[in-house]
Amino acid sequence: MAPLVKPPSEGDLLKLDLDKNYTREAITLLAGTDYQLGSVLGRFTSGDHSGKYTLSPDAAADPDTGEQLASAVLIAAVDAREGDRTGIIIKRGPAIVSRGMLVYDPSVDDEDKRAAKREQLTALGIVARQNV
Repeated sequence: MAPLVKPPSEGDLLKLDLDKNYTREAITLLAGTDYQLGSVLGRFTSGDHSGKYTLSPDAAADPDTGEQLASAVLIAAVDAREGDRTGIIIKRGPAIVSRGMLVYDPSVDDEDKRAAKREQLTALGIVARQNV
């Protein structure tokens, strides 16, 4: 009999979430991406996509429309390839997430850039810990 392989779940990512009514929010994810559990998201603050979330790119990757600042972590996978979709995020702390479960935009391609994204999340009270 083949072993049962279980995909990662919210419990694999989220290690502490003191008040779900305070830390979590439902948001709109920008179309065109299959967002994975643990995606580090940024929010558009200007332009055509204002108010929507997408993978937070490296600050040097795109024009400054706000999404370069990591502002949330997605706590359930969402397939938004065919259109905008609703997702649930950790928006603010106190919260602890597993550092190894975070998923970054392809432009966040080295440890210095990933550390910068984690610092931005820490400023929101979302702490990424190794080996939790």
